[in-house]
Order: sequence, then structure tokens, then C-alpha cells
Amino acid sequence: MARKLKTYQTSLGFFDLAMAAPSMKAALEAWGADSNLFHQGAAKESQDPDVIAATMEKPGVVLRRPVGTNRPFSEHAELPTDLGGGGPTKAARKSKGQKAKKPSSRPVDKAAERKAAFDYEKEQKRRELERAKEETARQKDRERRQQAVDKAQAALDKAEQVHAKRAAAIQAEAEAIEKRSQAEKARWDKEKERFEAALRRARG
Repeated sequence: MARKLKTYQTSLGFFDLAMAAPSMKAALEAWGADSNLFHQGAAKESQDPDVIAATMEKPGVVLRRPVGTNRPFSEHAELPTDLGGGGPTKAARKSKGQKAKKPSSRPVDKAAERKAAFDYEKEQKRRELERAKEETARQKDRERRQQAVDKAQAALDKAEQVHAKRAAAIQAEAEAIEKRSQAEKARWDKEKERFEAALRRARG
């Protein structure tokens, strides 16, 4: 059964944010907050009927409006244009905000609440599916890279084995030549000594 949604509101940067979610934790995660804004007094459950209606139409979606204004919330809000101080004062904005926070006189629409909760669950499942697809794509990419690494490593290992075999053969040939060279030198030394002895006898 889908959980009942509530509307939560905060201000981050140049925008007021609002969304319909089943819990404060869900709202904080959607806002990307790295601390508990509710405990800090920077976020709250909204009682504004217009804000509630807007968020319930798009449950699970973070809606925005320029900070400090009473404009309608939407997915793509423009930056505030009165940052230079030409707009209403903080006191005026506060008084407007207080007026907007009066309890809603609209009748509670149970069917709309159920639909909003269902739409929220649907949006969450869509996001989870999207994240799962992205993770699958990343996993496939990692596997492709690993296969390429394994293939390159196997080629390097094979080349090293061929090189080691050839180097061993060359070393064996070099050792055999050295032995033959030493044997030839020993043979020549004896033969030279014999010829020199014969030459001395002939001279003497």
C-alpha cells in the first residue's frame, strides 16, 4: 500500500524548494541535502494549500520558485529578479507567508491523496529503474574495459614467454661457443708449444 504523502518545503540558494514525499528523509534525499534541514529549522512541512496542490500534482518531483517570492512552484523556475533589494521587504514577505500558511479551507480529497501517493511510488520506481539501467551500463563498460585489459595482459605475458625462450636459447648458444672457444685455445696452446719446440731444435 502506498504511503500517505506530505508536502515539505525549504530554501536552498536562489530557490524555495517543495515536494510531496512520504517522509522528511525522502525529501532531504531528493533535495540533495547533506544535513538535517528540519532539525536546523531550515525546512518544514508546508501547510500552504497552493503549495500542497502543486506538489501533489507531481509527487516525488522537486518543485522550485525564486526565493522570497509567492510565485507558483514549478519544475523549471527562473532565477529571482529582485536580488538588488527592489522587491518587498523581509517583513512584508514574512507577513505574506504567514497569510498563505492559514489552514486550507478546501475539503480533503481522499481520492486525490491516494492518486498522489500512487504517482509518487510510480516516480520512485521510474527513478530506481533509471538508476539500475545506468548501473548496468556502467557495469558493462567496466567489464569491457576489464576484457581489454585481460587481453592486453595475455598478449604481454605471451610475448614475455617467447622472449624468455629466445633469450635462453641465445644464452645456451653463447655458452656452447665459449666452451668451443676455450677448447680451441687449449688445443692451439699445445700445438703451438710443439711447433715452437721443433723450431728451437732446428735452429740449435
